[in-house]
Amino acid sequence: MTRSCMDVNEARKVCKDRTKWRSLSTGDEVEMGEVEKYGKNGQITHEYLDYEPSGWLENTLTKLGGSTDSFIKENGSAMKTITLFVLNGIVIGYFFGCLYYYLSYINEPLELCHGFGSLIAFFTIVYFFIIYFCIVKRFFGDWFHRTVWVKVKAVWGKLWSVIVFRWCFCIAVLVAIGLYLYFDARDDPGRLISLLGLGILLLLGFVFSAHPGRVNWSTVTAGLLIQFLFGVIFIRWTPGRAALQCFSDKVATFLSYGVDGAAFAFGDLLVRTEGVFAFSTLPVIFFFSMLVEILFFWGALQWFCLKLGQLLRAATGTTVCESVIAIGNVFLGMSESVLLVKPYLAMLTPSELFVVMSSGFATVSGTILASYIGFGAEPAHLVTASVMSAPAAICYAKLMMPETRRSLTTVDNIQPVVSQDQSALSAATRGATNGISLILNIVANIIAFVAFIAFVNGVLGYCGGLLGNPDINLEFILGKVFIPLCWVMGVPWEECELVGSLIGLKTIVNEFVAYQRMGEMKAQGLLSPRAELIATYSLCGFTNPGSAGIMIGAIAAIAPTQRETLSSIALRAFFAGCGICFMTACIAGLLMPDDAFG
Repeated sequence: MTRSCMDVNEARKVCKDRTKWRSLSTGDEVEMGEVEKYGKNGQITHEYLDYEPSGWLENTLTKLGGSTDSFIKENGSAMKTITLFVLNGIVIGYFFGCLYYYLSYINEPLELCHGFGSLIAFFTIVYFFIIYFCIVKRFFGDWFHRTVWVKVKAVWGKLWSVIVFRWCFCIAVLVAIGLYLYFDARDDPGRLISLLGLGILLLLGFVFSAHPGRVNWSTVTAGLLIQFLFGVIFIRWTPGRAALQCFSDKVATFLSYGVDGAAFAFGDLLVRTEGVFAFSTLPVIFFFSMLVEILFFWGALQWFCLKLGQLLRAATGTTVCESVIAIGNVFLGMSESVLLVKPYLAMLTPSELFVVMSSGFATVSGTILASYIGFGAEPAHLVTASVMSAPAAICYAKLMMPETRRSLTTVDNIQPVVSQDQSALSAATRGATNGISLILNIVANIIAFVAFIAFVNGVLGYCGGLLGNPDINLEFILGKVFIPLCWVMGVPWEECELVGSLIGLKTIVNEFVAYQRMGEMKAQGLLSPRAELIATYSLCGFTNPGSAGIMIGAIAAIAPTQRETLSSIALRAFFAGCGICFMTACIAGLLMPDDAFG
């Protein structure tokens, strides 16, 4: 007697004859001893070996291991608490040991960016968040929300609904900003030219808006004010600029550890002695990409972006998806950041998709900062540009593509995206291998587009030579075209053509070629500190034709139903990304005094 059974265990309960079974996949009869080879649906699996422990030692160890596992499972919460207490004790003990050593043997002033001072700063930041999230928010968060926040929000809503109060508040803010700029720039009025550029960019955004009458000016104004506030803190305010400089130096130092791995693989000659870009700078991407995937696996990156996104949403009134994607683009590439809102992409409105695309165009991922630093760009300017572009993306995107539909993603939170890796080691390996495609993409772009530019310059030189002007090239033409834009952003007139050529290369080719050319100009002493500053901020974005294709392809692959919408807004989002970068450059040129350049 034979029976066809899909599952071995179920078959044993139902079938009476346990000597022969029929495999559903092959139809062959198999003996009972071989049945374990066939799993569910007839798939072949490994056979379990029968084994019983023998001897008192083996039996004792087996029982001890089983009881240990049971004890850990039953007392997991207590074990976790004990582990945290022990770990904190070790950390605090180490801190006081360092304090004793500093007070006893080091006779140097305390600096928050170096030595024991940096340890104090790091511990302060870490334990501030630990105390806030584990104690303050856990035990007092609901009370504060009920008794303070809800009431403040209700009072503010009533006041804001009064037209007179609204107008008075807006006028007061404008007057305060005007007075600040007047007193701040009265010794260097040339900086105010950047204010003209900012106004022109906002005017162009409104003129070419898809729905000018539907613009939510509170969201646009809030995004612009946050960007301006970031500029005041990290560009104009000396302590803030020093803190950001310290942070960017740590980032550069952190990325430089990837050079050790590159030197091991390619040798010191190519990496350290000759400093070949492809071997000394690009391999750092492997290192950073690996760490990003580990943080993604642990959920730290998603949590961080979600918390910052919620703050940005509260300030600007945007949906949580728009805010999270704007923050995520500061740290991730434009094709990786969409994973943070992957479950919601199919439900996004055209305006929300426009924010996703324009913020992706206007920012650069932390993964490739090492490449720009290798070209000679200042790390502090790159970090500041990335941070300031997040609120600027909300501002300019909502100006050019206002919301006209009711959003389906106005929820209070987004469930964090869970990594598909099974372990941190698996995530690290995948992150490192993911860097291969990114590096090959960078190398291919640089080789192809530099060769293409050389070809175009050769053709232009040939055509110009027939007219008696053999020196004409692509940079010359682009520099002439972008001279007005560079001047209104605050670039000195005599350098507008040079910076204009960089902006043209970045827009038509890509930012790698532009930063490479900027590094050459910087090495030759062709750029002043102000021109270099504005150029760095203007180039800090993925606004180029190749990136547009990557963005559309990445989102369309996740949400195929949005393909038509993506195609219809792609060109407008591309120009919005350019405008966001130029806005950030204008604010940097407006706030950075000449005596602050090193």
